[in-house]
Amino acid sequence: MTSQTDPNEVRMTGENSFIRLAETSDGPLTTRASHWRVLWSPAGAGHVLFLKSDVTDDAVSIFADNIALARWLQDEIESMLFPEFSDQDIPVSDAVFTKAGDGRAFWTEIVQSEEESVNLTWYDFAEPFVLRVAPGDIPGRPLGVYSCFLPARRAQLTLNGLVAGGRPFPDMRGDKETTTCCIAWSETWVRPHAG
Repeated sequence: MTSQTDPNEVRMTGENSFIRLAETSDGPLTTRASHWRVLWSPAGAGHVLFLKSDVTDDAVSIFADNIALARWLQDEIESMLFPEFSDQDIPVSDAVFTKAGDGRAFWTEIVQSEEESVNLTWYDFAEPFVLRVAPGDIPGRPLGVYSCFLPARRAQLTLNGLVAGGRPFPDMRGDKETTTCCIAWSETWVRPHAG
């Protein structure tokens, strides 16, 4: 009988939606945003936004309501996904995180610090699918991830009302057509048990 449980250690469960915009399909990213809503991790629950964009003058900004979680994500996961987000010398701005939408017509994440307001919006969704990457499936990544992706054909990011340039582009995850901008819900990161 096939086991109904995953043998790996759970490291985090929650969400990690992202927006990656570019001017052309083969051009450099003009915006890269990684939005985390964490329900459980060794550093507790909370929210973190990592952002590098033309609207931040290509500098990395980090917003969080749990700084310990931001630092843990930098060390545990973002160091594999996008090393520029993992620099722990970057200050973390205290922020309040809210959301709106229903995941069918649109979804908006709202991040408000003392001086900045960031809105991330996804819409014009394609068919959802489940991403399944076991630990070690990707060279150099000892962690695995399971997530429900809702690909968005359209997305927008604003910082204090200034709209980031670029747009989403088609992408592939295995045999699934997706885009460079996805809501990623029910996301769980795992790694093999030590020893």
